[in-house]
Order: sequence, then C-alpha cells, then structure tokens
Amino acid sequence: MTGTWSLLRLVLRRDRLLMPLWIAGLAIAPMGYLSSIKAAYPDAAARQHFYDLNASSATFVVRNGPLYGSSVGNLLAWQCGFVPVVVGLIALLTVVRHTRTEEEAGRRELTGATVVGRHAGLAAAVLSSCGACLVFGILVGLGVGAQGVPFAGAFALGLGFSLVGWVFAGVGAVAAQLTWGASGARGIGIGVLVLAFLLRAAGDSGSAGWLAWLSPIGWAHRLRPFAGEQWWVLALGVFATGLLSAAAVALSARRDLGAALLPARLGRATAKASLRSPLALAWRLQRGTLLVWTVCLALVGLLMGGVAQNVAEMMRDNKAVADVLSRMGGGGGVMDAYLAGTMTLFGLAAAGYAIQATLKLRAEEAAGRAEPVLATAVGRIGWALGHLAFALIGSTFVLAVTGLATGLAYGTGASLVPAALAQVPAVWVLAGLAALLIGFLPRFAAAAWGLLGAFLLLSLVGSALRWNDAVLGISPFAHLPKLPGGTFSVTPVIWLVAIALVAGIGGLAALRRRDMPVG
Repeated sequence: MTGTWSLLRLVLRRDRLLMPLWIAGLAIAPMGYLSSIKAAYPDAAARQHFYDLNASSATFVVRNGPLYGSSVGNLLAWQCGFVPVVVGLIALLTVVRHTRTEEEAGRRELTGATVVGRHAGLAAAVLSSCGACLVFGILVGLGVGAQGVPFAGAFALGLGFSLVGWVFAGVGAVAAQLTWGASGARGIGIGVLVLAFLLRAAGDSGSAGWLAWLSPIGWAHRLRPFAGEQWWVLALGVFATGLLSAAAVALSARRDLGAALLPARLGRATAKASLRSPLALAWRLQRGTLLVWTVCLALVGLLMGGVAQNVAEMMRDNKAVADVLSRMGGGGGVMDAYLAGTMTLFGLAAAGYAIQATLKLRAEEAAGRAEPVLATAVGRIGWALGHLAFALIGSTFVLAVTGLATGLAYGTGASLVPAALAQVPAVWVLAGLAALLIGFLPRFAAAAWGLLGAFLLLSLVGSALRWNDAVLGISPFAHLPKLPGGTFSVTPVIWLVAIALVAGIGGLAALRRRDMPVG
C-alpha cells in the first residue's frame, strides 16, 4: 500500500471539478423534494391520503421502495427511493475510472514504476469514492435536518445513500480485476447494480421480503429513516465494502498488470466486411451501450406509464400537488402535466446516453486506439462523425422506444412517441456541447456530465421551487414544447438544433486542427 495517500491526492486533484459538482448537485435534490412535500402536503390529512393511495401500490413500491408512514420524513425518504441507485452508479464508475481505465491508458504502468505499492492505486480509488459518498451523505443529513425534520432520520437517510455508494465502490473494484477493458468492467458493475435494484423491488413488492436483504439498495431502505432507525444496518454496508475491497486486492495480486482474470474472446482471423468504414466500427463499439440504455429506459417507461392512473387519483383532492406537476409539465390537465414531466425526465436520461456515446471519441483517443485507425485512409472528421451519428440517431431511437413503452403501459399505444421525440433537440445540444469540449478542451471533456447534472437540477428542483425564469432558461429542456397537452412551436426547436449543429461543427473543426492524442 506504499504511496496510497499520494495517489489519493492525485485522484482528488483530477476529480477536483467533477466530484464536488455531483456531491453538491445531488445533495440539493432531497432538500428540494422536502420543500415540495411541505408545500404539497401541508397537513396530516393530506399526507395520510397520499400514504393510503401509494403504500399498497405495487408499481410505486417497485419504483421507490416501501413507504413506512405518512410523516413528512417518511414521504421524503420514499420520494428519494431512486437516489441510492444513482449514488451506487457514480461510485462504481469512479472506481473503474481510476483503476481499469488507468491501466488501459498505460498511466498505471508509469505510476507503478515509481515508489508505489502494487495495490496503492486500487486503495486510493476505493477510498476516494467512499469518501465522496460519505461527504454526500453528511451533506444530505445536515441539509435535510436544517429544514425542520428530525436529525436522526435525516442522517439515516444520508448515510443510507452513502452505504449503497460504499458497497458499489467495492463492486467496481472487483469488476476492474475481471475484464480486459474499462467498458467490460463498467458493464459488469452496472449489471450488478440492476440485479440489486431488481432484488430490492421483488422483495418489497412481493411476499418474499427476504430478497430485499440480498441487495445493498434494500439495506438503505431497511435503515428506516424517520421510521425507527435501524442503525445496525450500516454495519452490513461496512462489512460488505471491506469484503469486496479485500477480494479486489486478492484478485489484483493474481493477475499481471494490464491483464484480466476473465479470458478475452478470440477474434476473427479477418475482419468482417461490415467493419470497413468508420460508421461500422462505431456501431461495433456503441451497440452494447445503445442496447443497455434502450432496455433500461423502456423498463422505466413501463413503470411510469403504469402509475399514471394512480397519479390522477392522488391529484384529485390535492391542488397543491397538481400545481407542482403543472409547473414541471408546462400546465394543462393533471395527466398531461404528469406525462409531459415524465417526458422531460426521459429526455434528460437520453441526454446521458448521447453524452456517453460522444465521449467514446475521447475514450478511444486516450486509450491509443484512435491513432491506428487514423493512420489509415480514415480522416478525423469521418472517424468522429461515425460516433456522433450514434449520439444523435441513437438518442432519438432510445426516446422513441421509451415513449412507446410508456404509452403501452398507460394504455394509449404509440400516442406518446411524438411527446418523447420532442425532447430530441435538447438532447442534441448536450451531444454538441460534449463534442465541443472534446475538440477544444479534451482533458475536461467529462465536464459534459456536469452540464447534464446542472440541467437536471434546473428541470427538477428549479421548476418545483419556482426559480426565476431567466435561471431556468439556461437549460435547453426549458424551451421545448411540453407534450402532451402543450402547444408545439417550431421556433425553439430550430434554435436548439442550430445550437447543437454549431457546437458540433465547432468541436469537429477543433478536433481536426489539434494534436492527437492529448493526455
């Protein structure tokens, strides 16, 4: 472990922008939820009505987890039911980025040539990820507790988020030892995360409640914030994190640097004819990511469409909540506002896919795989356009499938597909901005995720809390027509598409002129 603290400082320096951004941005969400709950359910009768409608709804329980009571704190903990999934995803991606990605790029070999122990890099990555999750949990506890709810429940809520992050930091550490590339490690980690969510959902919605105890996401709910906190559950997270970290160290000791424990699949002796163009190569590299995003968002669409009727019942006697939904959904009827707000969420999620697909350009460059391609007759613009095509067309496909799934669950078939596709111009703006960063500031290309986080905050929290229109207008999603129920206007769509094109063309022009690769 020699050199662990030095490498930890290096990790924190490299993440000095991204880490504070996700910690602070995500910590604001529970505070915004709490303010919205207090405004929408100002008395015990309104909260009890909410509890009676949702506590026994299988679809709501699958999405957010169990609802233990009707207090403000109970409603807040239930509303934040998906936050542990987000924290777990960030934690495992952080560890993979500072372990397997470093090996893949050759930087781990350089640091290993200094006075650094074999496992120092792995330890630094896990410590930084777990430390960030702990800081996030404490900030949530302080912020929520300062708004008048019991501090014990507030810190149980925050530490429950931290618990999930700790465990999935360990999952990311183990996954990084198994595969030859960072993409494979991320795939394994995300697969475990999805399995953990499904176990939690199955345990909470069925008679086999013990299944939820097999999931760290279920542990966060079993901590029972604001409902008789069970602090001993935190020990499960600490034990599991330690066990996974020890397993990662043991696995790391059994493999060579740059190698993997799972054998690589042998390739063909000659390439397929379908790989003879930059677009075909991009399809080979991007198809797995596109499939995962499509399936996951389609499943979420089925959930959101399935609970739509419950939302109508919930809003029938609560004008305050209907008003919040109308602000987020652009006005109109309650159901239209709910569905329009849901489409905005899907647009933000599809923007995540578009950013990931665009940043594949930077990943290929940093890993040294772009140079051999560009040494052939392939030009930089053609190579980049192959990946950007998937960022643009792929995100459109994801939204179309998600809109169709939501409509089928709601009972209106394909009627919600146009509403979902209305989000495409804003999604393309994010892809264009990511391309612009790759062209001009390749070392800071990951800041595109920070832009998405800021727009997510403006769309969800800002709208609910009535922030100034000028501030909300920073997000491209604020200028889209709110469908269904709203009026479609072509002018903002044209402007957003134009901004996306200008940003993308600017990024391509800069990529064509700058040195490659930039480390």
